[in-house]
This record gives sequence, structure tokens and C-alpha cells, in this order.
Amino acid sequence: MYLVEHDGRNEIVYAAGTASDRWICWEGRVFRADFHAPLSNPWRASRASVAQSLTAPMPARVIKLMTHPGATVKKGDPLLVLEAMKMELPVRAIADGAVIAVHCREGDLVQADAPLVDLQ
Repeated sequence: MYLVEHDGRNEIVYAAGTASDRWICWEGRVFRADFHAPLSNPWRASRASVAQSLTAPMPARVIKLMTHPGATVKKGDPLLVLEAMKMELPVRAIADGAVIAVHCREGDLVQADAPLVDLQ
């Protein structure tokens, strides 16, 4: 856990993983970075033009599911909550859209990179 100053505010940032496979949780969003990769922009998330699959950032348990197929979501809406290493990690919509599929249920154990929700 780190205390970071951003835009004049102090914010808490969580980090987990190894130096070559680091997971960062900030403002309800999860980023994955390889600190041995070139520094062009390690935080940029890839976005598909048609559909986006949100995946588990690390091995975790699904503790709360807040969406369903066909639901309309806005950017930042919480879709589900994961629990890993005694932390709750909300998974939020990365853009306005519709939920195409939900690939998990409450109580499921999911591995890193497991698909959780598909958005369009």
C-alpha cells in the first residue's frame, strides 16, 4: 500500500505481485504492468473496438456480483467485487455500454486473467 500525491490530493494505491508482473489498484481500477518493459506507457489498457472482456487482475474470490447480461452500464459503475489478500477489489465498467456475458458467480474462485464480464 502506498500513499501517493496526485493533483494535490493524497490517495492510497495498492500494489501486488512481482517486479516483472505487478498489479496496481487505484481509484477502483486495476492496472497490470511489467516494470522491466520499456517505459513508453506501461499503464495503457488495451481496448477492443467492439467488445471488451474484463478479467481478474489476480487470483481472487468473487464476493459480490452487481450486474447481469443485458444490463446497461456507465463508465465507472461497479460490476462485481473480488477479494484477494484480504483486500476488496471492485471491478468497474471501463466505458459506457452493455453487459454481454457474465462468466462468474458469487463465491467462485477465479485465477489471474480469467474472464469475468464481457462489455460491448
